[in-house]
Amino acid sequence: MRTLFLPFVALAFAACTSGEQQASYSVIPLPQEVSLTQAEPFKLNKGSVIAYPADNALLKRNAEFLSEYIAQSTGYNLPIKGIAEGESVNKAITLALSPDIANKEGYELTTTADGVRIAGQTENGVFYGIQTLRKSIPAVAQEATILLPAGEVKDEPRFAYRGMHLDVGRHFFPLDFVKKYIDLLALHNMNTFHWHLTEDQGWRIEIKKYPRLTEIGSVRNRTVIGKNTEEYDETPYGGFYTQEEAREIVKYAAERYITVIPEVDLPGHMLAALAAYPELGCTGGPYEVCPRWGVFEDVLCIGNEKTIPFLEDVLTEILDIFPSKYIHIGGDEAPRTRWEKCPKCQALIRQKGLKSDKEHTAEDRLQSYCMTTIEQFLNSKGRQIIGWDEILEGDVAPNATVMSWRGSAGGIKAAQMGHDVIMTPNSHCYFDYYQSSHTENEPLSIGGYLPIEKVYSLEPTESLNDEQKKHIIGVQANLWTEYIASTEHVEYMVLPRMDALAEVQWTRPEKKDYKDFTSRLLPLLKFYQRDSLNYSKQVFDLKADFTPDTLKKVITVSLSAIDDAPIYYTLDGSTPTTASTLYTAPIDITTTVDFCAAAIRPEGPSNVTEQKLFFNKATMKPITLATPPVPRYAYNGAPALVDGIKGKESYFSSAWLGFYYGDLTATIDLREPTDIQRVFTSACVDLPNWIMGCTGLVVSVSDDGKNFRQVADKSYPAETSIGKRGIEDYEVTFEPTKARYVKVVVKHSPALPKGHDGAGRRPYIFVDEIGIE
Repeated sequence: MRTLFLPFVALAFAACTSGEQQASYSVIPLPQEVSLTQAEPFKLNKGSVIAYPADNALLKRNAEFLSEYIAQSTGYNLPIKGIAEGESVNKAITLALSPDIANKEGYELTTTADGVRIAGQTENGVFYGIQTLRKSIPAVAQEATILLPAGEVKDEPRFAYRGMHLDVGRHFFPLDFVKKYIDLLALHNMNTFHWHLTEDQGWRIEIKKYPRLTEIGSVRNRTVIGKNTEEYDETPYGGFYTQEEAREIVKYAAERYITVIPEVDLPGHMLAALAAYPELGCTGGPYEVCPRWGVFEDVLCIGNEKTIPFLEDVLTEILDIFPSKYIHIGGDEAPRTRWEKCPKCQALIRQKGLKSDKEHTAEDRLQSYCMTTIEQFLNSKGRQIIGWDEILEGDVAPNATVMSWRGSAGGIKAAQMGHDVIMTPNSHCYFDYYQSSHTENEPLSIGGYLPIEKVYSLEPTESLNDEQKKHIIGVQANLWTEYIASTEHVEYMVLPRMDALAEVQWTRPEKKDYKDFTSRLLPLLKFYQRDSLNYSKQVFDLKADFTPDTLKKVITVSLSAIDDAPIYYTLDGSTPTTASTLYTAPIDITTTVDFCAAAIRPEGPSNVTEQKLFFNKATMKPITLATPPVPRYAYNGAPALVDGIKGKESYFSSAWLGFYYGDLTATIDLREPTDIQRVFTSACVDLPNWIMGCTGLVVSVSDDGKNFRQVADKSYPAETSIGKRGIEDYEVTFEPTKARYVKVVVKHSPALPKGHDGAGRRPYIFVDEIGIE
């Protein structure tokens, strides 16, 4: 993809800043029910008033929020007025409580020419009605009269838990930005802020009984440069929140009906704590606040008699700051290697009678003992735990809530066991993943590929029966910040994917429609532009589908743009202009081309979508694999290797198949005896992500698909550069021969090279397009 001009189509502020502008209740998240009439609209202008029950302080605050929101769009500040029971105000927006609304977060927004009424069972519900009204008004309508359509909106959330996460351990973000982040949650009808406060790379919350946690644990002396390199910036980095600052965040969030759930991750991800109090580790150190990213062997020593009291002391202070029902205690990525060799841990295993079985080691049971002990402590204080889905790998009390991150399988298992579950599968909810497969134009990310459409496609209760569905209490997206050092980058990664998440959390699935969602997204993007938020513009790139048809031997190209802008394309790799061919219908490609397309708008062209389409004797022929790719990287399976669609420099696009266990062995049926003399393929190499290239190609041929004879065997040196990234091409030629079946073995690199974080361990290999000529 070539970056030309990041489009702002449909985002230019309205030239007319006065007069009348139309409001629309087609907002994000989409309300459950909107019933409009043909009656006269309510005219919202600077003479309007916001009324609320005089004896309700929360609704007064809601009225103040609404006045502020309207001012942001229109420039005029509406007065608020407390009214007595039974009193009414003409031409007003009136806030009220109604016991007739069943859902405690539900609301009804009723509009007539005489006024607007927003009612909820609770003040929370009224607040969400305010968000809908706020988003229905154009983002920029200075001094304008807003026409609010007559009718009724009846709305309530699908899920009671609607969360967003922020990791401040890897990188620290100032208090004002955390408030700004909370404001984004409010805009999206979210009610939970998951604050990840402790990490190997930094302890971010003041604990008065253990001052070294912030004196030492909040500062790392250096930070790795790039992704898993051996270079460091040699610059101290740190920061933490005082308890008073944390309380300020709790209060700020509560005013917006958002609960802050703190996370103290244990017993792993504790190197910052060990640097401050090395006696809590199995080896006694020395430890340092970790300058790298990853999972590390040094964790809390559970066998140390000081460890559990330390955790209880820390959590006692956490409970005093955070009044939330739930406390997140992590439980993920805690290696057992130190415990296996630690005399104290082994003594505790014997003392507690912790036994291994077919599925768990004694050290696994030790982690369960730690989690259960902390759970019981928190339960005794009237709180409940949330833990990552690893807590299922032991004995966890029924009232523990599981946060399912390793796909949806852990959440499904937990629901089947009767646990409440918050779905946050990395496949759909990890916002630190790339938003585009064209990573050359994106800021460095941890990897993965999560476009907004995939976020929107999440169905949290899939594969569960009606009883099990009741245990899915909500959905959350996570933002881990290894490679996200600035507030602008945070905004870029969460917006506008947060919009898709909001609709998953709030709107009933039968009402969801992605194309309709994108049309409703455009007005909300104007809010982001107005407020100088650094949202991702990837949503304006073309949606391009390349569909092989094995019967017709064609690749059909389908293109669309979020705003139906005109699309132009070329077949020779040149940059499209308005002089190029205008796209009007799907295109059938039958020969090798370098396809390029772009949406061209008055403000300028979009990024260019490029795709090499390659036809050879193997293209769209039947293919079988001796060993399947790993499920996570299987995509469309073996046919992807001969579909004519060349993989780009992102291994996580569906063009590449990922293999882990042994060599790739593919057999291609050319359908008839065919003259051949060359076989070639490509591998996507990404050493920082444990992906290596090919170390050899072996080619055998057959007339019957059973008896093969080898015609070529070529070796390639294994990669030794631990930072290597890119596409490597491999080919082997041989004496011309005629054959119907061709067996190709792509040899897997045996081990990651010396100096790599995973040195000696098995790498992946990602392969695409096996060609035959």
